[in-house]
Amino acid sequence: MASTIKKSTHIRYFLRCLKTHLPTAYTSNDSQRMTLAFFVLCGLDLLGAVDTNTTQSERTAYIDWIYRCQHPNGGFRGFTGADTGVKPTGGNEHWDPANIAATYFALASLAILGDDLGRVKRKECLSWLKRLQLNDGTFGEALGSEGEAHSGRDMRFCYCAAVIRWILAGGTGKEDEDIDVDGLVRFIEASQTYEGGFANGPFHEAHAGWTYCALGALSLLGRLHASPKSSRSAQVWPSKDSVEQMLRWLVSLQTSVLQEEDLSVSDAAKTVAQVDLGNGAHQTPIEATQVVSPEDPLTDGVGAEPLYDELRWAGLTGRCNKVADTCYTFWTGGSLTMLNSIHLLDQEALRHYLLEKTQHRIGGFGKLAGDVPGRKSTHLQ
Repeated sequence: MASTIKKSTHIRYFLRCLKTHLPTAYTSNDSQRMTLAFFVLCGLDLLGAVDTNTTQSERTAYIDWIYRCQHPNGGFRGFTGADTGVKPTGGNEHWDPANIAATYFALASLAILGDDLGRVKRKECLSWLKRLQLNDGTFGEALGSEGEAHSGRDMRFCYCAAVIRWILAGGTGKEDEDIDVDGLVRFIEASQTYEGGFANGPFHEAHAGWTYCALGALSLLGRLHASPKSSRSAQVWPSKDSVEQMLRWLVSLQTSVLQEEDLSVSDAAKTVAQVDLGNGAHQTPIEATQVVSPEDPLTDGVGAEPLYDELRWAGLTGRCNKVADTCYTFWTGGSLTMLNSIHLLDQEALRHYLLEKTQHRIGGFGKLAGDVPGRKSTHLQ
């Protein structure tokens, strides 16, 4: 019988997260309530269950709570606990900062809930966003006591900045204060590695999560060649060679290694997708130590199990020599989708992995095969 997604079970899982107390393990995440709220609301939205499983008064209360987290000088806090209740001054505002990730999650959550963003301090937020940008084109997470940007050189913040700009300024940069788009694009381009993927910054290791953030930022800035909104007169990524290199790397991240104990020298090179990039060459998955001739049978005899039976389940990983992780179904799959190349993955094997190895009976998806469900892992599926 074909595996199916347990939609009603997942809806109940998200509703428990939304309307009841979270487990004690989440206590340390109290300051990240905006993030957790987004995971839950986004998951319900993807399942088409926001309007049908919450009342209008509940949605209004959620919207009001998000606006309570809005900082008077622009941006949003991660939770209301940081609000000191007094007017921000040079001496106390560093205890109550807006941060770029919470602002992204807040704006996206308001959109999911159907808010018109009429109460968002657009001008203040865009001015605050501009002050977060560093000289190398990247963005800090928050402003310090002297108005300086803290914690920069992070591709995730670059993506958050591009989303915030797109939501509040329509991606056009026509507002009085715009970010340095060319500087941001230069940083992103400099972060592509010899493998083909993007790293968190120049000279770092390629990673599927950073790659999604880089491509997403370029797309929202109108600088991704595959995007219909790209401007031919502006600096546009990528070149033909860099695309092919990236596609080969992204597809190589599909793996049948599902557990840490399965990750050995021979298994590390095991991948499952047959890749055709237009030059007639195909990559067929085999064991790293196995030599296969064209005459070799695929079974040991009549009625024997296929040598590649385990390839029924194949997830995605974020970088080489790692086990499959449900989150990278989104990061890697999303990157390939932006490059119009999702068909290069073995989608059937990926579907089996998600539905048979990580889908939990109580609802939600685990990070790894057999794990308990998590809010982030579930919403990304």
